[in-house]
Amino acid sequence: MRNRIGWLQVMAKPSSFLRIPKERVGVLIGADGKVKKSIEDKLSVELQIESETGGVTVMLTQKAEDPTLLFKARDIVTAVGRGFSPEHAFKLIRDEDAMLDVIDLRTIFGRSESDLRRIKGRIIGMNGKTRRLIEELTDTNVAVYGHTVSIIGNVEEAKAAREAIQMLVKGSLHSTVYRFLHRKRRELKKKMLEIWEKPPEE
Repeated sequence: MRNRIGWLQVMAKPSSFLRIPKERVGVLIGADGKVKKSIEDKLSVELQIESETGGVTVMLTQKAEDPTLLFKARDIVTAVGRGFSPEHAFKLIRDEDAMLDVIDLRTIFGRSESDLRRIKGRIIGMNGKTRRLIEELTDTNVAVYGHTVSIIGNVEEAKAAREAIQMLVKGSLHSTVYRFLHRKRRELKKKMLEIWEKPPEE
């Protein structure tokens, strides 16, 4: 019996289950299944997608040498589900420092649709100006979808974008947020220059 249990444990594939909005399933699959296949090939995973419910099971394949690929694949599926294009979601693969940060606005406003619409409008701005400025000045990608605002960028960039979004949520003037973003931009560039100019250790 012990040998049989051990054999079953070896055969079991590490997996993770999550659910995305049903209307995002087609984006996750992609034309002719290209997006799904690309995720599977790049991260050595298998995606089992339930089109009717939005359920997605992510499983590592036998080829996977790094168990953290499971979490990377889960983040990419989540990113697509939260409104990012596959191209932006794949930044999580291309840039090893990139991370996904999801802000659930329901934890702030409950389920009030009017409050959610109002604050999403503040974050997006007229003709998308505010979201675009957040992205440009923090070198991040920002998606506003459903009840969430999501950010893709490195730790410092994502933190700056989150702070700007939280300021808007709390009612700060757009001009105040823009000044904050320009200041953070200068700080991030200065920090990057210091890293490049730092002499190598002996």
